Amino acid sequence: MKFFRLDAAIRVEGSISRSLADLAEAEWTRAFPDAEFVRRDLGRHPLPPVWPIAEASRTTPEHTRTREQRAATALGTELADEFLSADAFLLAVPMYNFGVPQQVKTWIDLIITDDRAADVSRPIVPGRPALLVQARGGGYAPGTPRAGWDHATPYLNRILGDVWGLEVVAATAELTAADVNPALADLRPLARRCLVDARADTIRHARDVADRLLATSNSRTSEPITA
Repeated sequence: MKFFRLDAAIRVEGSISRSLADLAEAEWTRAFPDAEFVRRDLGRHPLPPVWPIAEASRTTPEHTRTREQRAATALGTELADEFLSADAFLLAVPMYNFGVPQQVKTWIDLIITDDRAADVSRPIVPGRPALLVQARGGGYAPGTPRAGWDHATPYLNRILGDVWGLEVVAATAELTAADVNPALADLRPLARRCLVDARADTIRHARDVADRLLATSNSRTSEPITA
């Protein structure tokens, strides 16, 4: 079994999205002690901003590509390789400035420059399970002052689910900035409850994904040999 884990928080210590992903990884490790984890940490190691170069390379004959175009194309291939190799996916994505982090958008765009992912009408990992854990500093639920300001979740659902074909479940912690933002001080009790719920949702979803993978694995091993 192979899992792909993506982290995007620029903060390491104290990161809520990373801590939620750790809970999910622990569940999957318990279910699959010998599993391999392929990791891409965009927060610690952001990708270079070479998407325009990689995109231009797609319409440039191979023998006339520049060194920069070849390098950018190779990076897109590397990212697509590690993504396509996984059986299940764990994506820890905080919301920054009401949208996805820049480094996540770059990662997505570079994967789509790979020939295997370039046709966005054809899913590249159809039906594979994914757990998306998110952290948002404020509150964006219906009825709140900033309802509708969350431009990260709809975009991620479109790319991960509609474009790439993943079966996505999500766990989200909101009001994560309440402890450090005086303007949100009155919401700290609610923020703590949100975090408790997000942790419970993460563990529940991770166990559901593990059960599904175990069932699929067991059904494959029990199939009769007909050769």
